[in-house]
Amino acid sequence: MRLKYLLILFISITVLLFVGCKDGDLEPKEDEPDTLTNFTIPTYADDYSSIASWENRNEWNLANVHDPSVAYYNGYYYMYGTDASYGNAHEGHGHFQGKRSTDLVNWQWVGGPFYQAPSWVADSLNAIRSRMGLVAIANDNIMYGYWAPVVRRVNVGGQEILRMYYSIVIDNYIKTGNANTSANFDGSWTERAFIGMCESTNPAGAVWTDKGFVTCSSSDRGLNYSRSSLSNWDAYFYYNAIDPTYIVTPEGKHYLIHGSWHSGFALLQVDATTGKPLNTLGEPYANSVSELTARYGVRIGTRTASSRWQGSEAPEIIYKDGYYYLFMAYDGLDIPYNTRVVRSANIEGPYLDINGRNFTNGSGDCHPIVTHPYKFNLSYGWVGISHCCIFQKENTNEWFYMSQGRLPPNVNGNPYSNAIMMGHVRRIVWCPASPGEPDNLWPIALPERYAAVPDYGTITQDSLVGTWEHIKLEYSYSNQDRAVSLNLNADGTMSGALTGNWSYDATKKQLTMGNVVVCVEREVDWEATPRRVTFVYAGTEKNLNATYWGKKTKQY
Repeated sequence: MRLKYLLILFISITVLLFVGCKDGDLEPKEDEPDTLTNFTIPTYADDYSSIASWENRNEWNLANVHDPSVAYYNGYYYMYGTDASYGNAHEGHGHFQGKRSTDLVNWQWVGGPFYQAPSWVADSLNAIRSRMGLVAIANDNIMYGYWAPVVRRVNVGGQEILRMYYSIVIDNYIKTGNANTSANFDGSWTERAFIGMCESTNPAGAVWTDKGFVTCSSSDRGLNYSRSSLSNWDAYFYYNAIDPTYIVTPEGKHYLIHGSWHSGFALLQVDATTGKPLNTLGEPYANSVSELTARYGVRIGTRTASSRWQGSEAPEIIYKDGYYYLFMAYDGLDIPYNTRVVRSANIEGPYLDINGRNFTNGSGDCHPIVTHPYKFNLSYGWVGISHCCIFQKENTNEWFYMSQGRLPPNVNGNPYSNAIMMGHVRRIVWCPASPGEPDNLWPIALPERYAAVPDYGTITQDSLVGTWEHIKLEYSYSNQDRAVSLNLNADGTMSGALTGNWSYDATKKQLTMGNVVVCVEREVDWEATPRRVTFVYAGTEKNLNATYWGKKTKQY
């Protein structure tokens, strides 16, 4: 059973106004009211444990968000995610509940597509088991898990609809069909996951039409589903049918990409009208990789080519300016979760990182780092920041990153605080790979969450002079990268976390610190009390193997 399932299972068992500041100011002035908009800084708390119960769901806002996916439809951004909540508040109330928003800051709860597993799941499972010579699992004994939907707005026959692909995991052993517990271990792997699809023209009313089976976990090992021990992670399945993402290419072709841990990510073409695979899949097992992938999709990426348990999951794909950008999550979801991105000029790859490392061939860890566990001063910081969705704000050129963020363990004396999952929406900035490559742009998430701060005009070089909190966001398994003080001095020098010279291009909003170019924006300082508008930056350099995050805290 995948590490993600184990972690969520553990959680399930154990846990029950301010106006914007003018350019260069970090504090508002009473005689300078906000004349541009009725902008209000969000006040909802990060620790939402006091309102985590189901009865308080209309107060959740971005509380209880895990593995989100966002699509714009009929004036709202709709978000759906994995069934997970602090204290299991969601149990018994349907699956893939969602939220909707008009501004990406304030979100209202909406119902999901169904309350019980669709009947086709058990039918498909037992039909496969029958062909494998295995006894059927009684419907009441099937252990279901509901995971990681992706939602997209598509046009079918001239009508715009929301199309959702979702994952349903079967947590029973293959050999005996018994529930997956250590006491029941029967020398086999656990059963497969399924990806299904549903569609809606009325998501506000939670009215969805289920379209059934799309694909399922598949193996290149024929009927050899044996497992020597619970500590053996050399998985039976080559593709794990969870964590779908979906894209329509500029040529109008539709593709589903999915996969988690196991051997990597599968690319499967689907019919634009039906949303189902173009080609017949056949049996979800084969005697070789080539035989399997010819039917169940080509592998477009893997963290480690030789591993069946290679610590990457949650693919998310977008197309921008000639490239397909493939985002992914690394490592376990409780603390170390972090996000990377690679890109390709072709949907099938090869997908390369910022240094040209080939992710399609599994040639090693990829950069840049898009998010990573971190801690600014005056807060506990955040961990488990990944399994993202990437989307464009309607009728703009702005791109956004959304994921869960978890509080670290034992926050406010709560031993279960790591089960608190707050939805994080962040703007993406597109930053040069190096000072000498101004047009080689890569996506990085900003360090502070999105609060719809108005545009107060040009960010000047003088306004950047002062003290910042600087984080070198670099890979450190299960550790938070922590802020260090950085001074940008008026004479163009730096002191503290960095030394050397700095310069700023106000037209591009690009700050050069040594040989790293970062992008500067206004966002809210969520760690301050009260929260306030400030300047932030994010960026990387192709040989840095890290990302720079920063937040201004003091004006000279």
